[in-house]
Amino acid sequence: MERKEFEQILDLIVATLAAESQKTIFTGSAQFENRVREVAQDHLKKHKQPVDFTPHPQAFPDIDLGNFGIEVKFTTSDSWRSVANSVLESNRIHSVKHVYLVFGKMGGDPDVKWADYESSVMHVRTSHVPRFEVEIGDKQSLFELMDVTYDEFRAKEMHEKMQHIRAYARNRLGPGERLWWLDENEGEGHTLPIQARLYTKLAVEEKIKLRAEAALLCPGIVRSGRARDKYDDVVLYLSTYHGVLCHQARDLFTAGSVANPNNDKTGGLYIERALLLITPAMRQAALTMENALFEEYWGRSVAPADRITEWLSMADELADNWTPSETLFLDDV
Repeated sequence: MERKEFEQILDLIVATLAAESQKTIFTGSAQFENRVREVAQDHLKKHKQPVDFTPHPQAFPDIDLGNFGIEVKFTTSDSWRSVANSVLESNRIHSVKHVYLVFGKMGGDPDVKWADYESSVMHVRTSHVPRFEVEIGDKQSLFELMDVTYDEFRAKEMHEKMQHIRAYARNRLGPGERLWWLDENEGEGHTLPIQARLYTKLAVEEKIKLRAEAALLCPGIVRSGRARDKYDDVVLYLSTYHGVLCHQARDLFTAGSVANPNNDKTGGLYIERALLLITPAMRQAALTMENALFEEYWGRSVAPADRITEWLSMADELADNWTPSETLFLDDV
């Protein structure tokens, strides 16, 4: 099958899915991906191209169709942008020569579109590992900005990829922004380029938002104060994902200014009181944060509606001398 013919089949697939979404929206990524497989199977019958319904969960792209592959993206927000696969592509299906994106957007006016994967990659961001971001639209692709093709880029060693990413990051720096290099030398791992800001200089609203996101991803913060590494993941998240440097991570959840800002109570657990104050922001974070972050920090994918319940389960196991589920998110469980 030639690319033109496969792209005509993609037109049929997304037309079917878009029509279905306008009648009844898809509610989850697993449901949507499975439906993409079913519709693809229907339209590929005459080509005798099988569709695997039990692939490796980390395989890239999601759907292997011989020379062609489909990476499936899904969001309940009104945006055509999403975090995608890691720059390393360690789980790449090498038999796939051409990757396409099928994106289901259920926020706003529900719709489904497809695009060439290479032209859709428009940014690279860092959490624990550098990951591509994709967006269906008219923006210039990341590979055009780095002056390298996707096939050339993915064939390179990781330290060579990071050379391109460093140059790209430097070109994006604004006034007063700096790159923070963790290492520069080949053989020492890879560098995570970020634009550094100080937590203490952020607006109050952004501080609350970042504390809520970090608390949600890192339930280990409820552990005993004697646990020396309890805030390590918080610091990593703020620095590598948001470019925010925090001198005293402990103060994010135990300082009087965050646990008792009105200075009207004494006693009690400061971590518990600090979390009570940001539970609305944590609920919002649970509904809107990228699934890829939960896969990285929690080790598994969890549906947005289930993330608070899952967090409470983990927090209850980790907490000493108190039970988070007895006082936090009482309306959610």
